[in-house]
Amino acid sequence: MRTSLPKGPLAGAAMLAAVAAATSAQGPATDTKPYDDKLMRLSEILGAVHYLRELCGANDGQKWREQMRELMDTEGSTALRRAKLTRSFNNGYRAYSRTYNTCSPPAQTAITRFLAEGAEIADSLAKTAP
Repeated sequence: MRTSLPKGPLAGAAMLAAVAAATSAQGPATDTKPYDDKLMRLSEILGAVHYLRELCGANDGQKWREQMRELMDTEGSTALRRAKLTRSFNNGYRAYSRTYNTCSPPAQTAITRFLAEGAEIADSLAKTAP
């Protein structure tokens, strides 16, 4: 079963641009930032969406992994931060690979919910930028 590419704030670079704008304005690089919980959740969502969209035949290729790489380039200011972001992405991917083996209606619902949640997080991060 195929799903169409997402439309809206989470699609493509728009989501990453919002996150980059919010996060780059936060000041010097440290291992902990006030928005880290949101950023880790967004990383986890990207991992889950990468797995689920591939499972459902979306033919996105490495789109979601590339978006994660861009997020890491923006936010992975230290080895520890990069490791945390990577772990969150991989946790999202693995969790859903254990749950879904076929593209089912619940898997498609999960994709829709993750895209909406990811868009909300990206929007929230963008709004907190000074």
